[in-house]
Amino acid sequence: MNVLFQTERLCFREMIHNDTDHLLSLFQDEKVMAFYPSRKNRQDTLEWIEWTRQNYRSYGIGLWILELREEREFIGQCGLIPKKIDGKVEIEMGYLLAQKHWNKGLATEAASACLRYGLHDLSFNRIVSLINPLNTPSIRVAEKIGMTFEKNVSKWGETLGLYSISKKERTAL
Repeated sequence: MNVLFQTERLCFREMIHNDTDHLLSLFQDEKVMAFYPSRKNRQDTLEWIEWTRQNYRSYGIGLWILELREEREFIGQCGLIPKKIDGKVEIEMGYLLAQKHWNKGLATEAASACLRYGLHDLSFNRIVSLINPLNTPSIRVAEKIGMTFEKNVSKWGETLGLYSISKKERTAL
């Protein structure tokens, strides 16, 4: 697999159809999916992969597979996707890790690397994250990488917090 970029402990690569079983295990975990509208079955997961691959083709970005750098073990996904929010297209960063990799700093490491890639390598001026207000671990990750709460937005029938950071704010950190 081609590595897009990496950190001290992680590799980011494009999602492929061979990732179905790994993603399915993630998407069917009740705790991992606690703040999503529903868990995904195999067909949903295949559609997710195709949607992600279409984002790569159309926008050059998408959710990427996260693997431990040394072991090349699947741990989750993290990436950038264009998202219409309040009538404007924003670049949203999302991250989702398997439970066994929680509380090790990996989500923060992944989100920070993804932010750096988006703001510096891809030259986006701003990146946002939509986070359920009850999802305190995701809020902590966003805040650790310099994102701040901007406002509440209505998306997918629920109220979510919009966290953001600009290239200028990131450079100042």
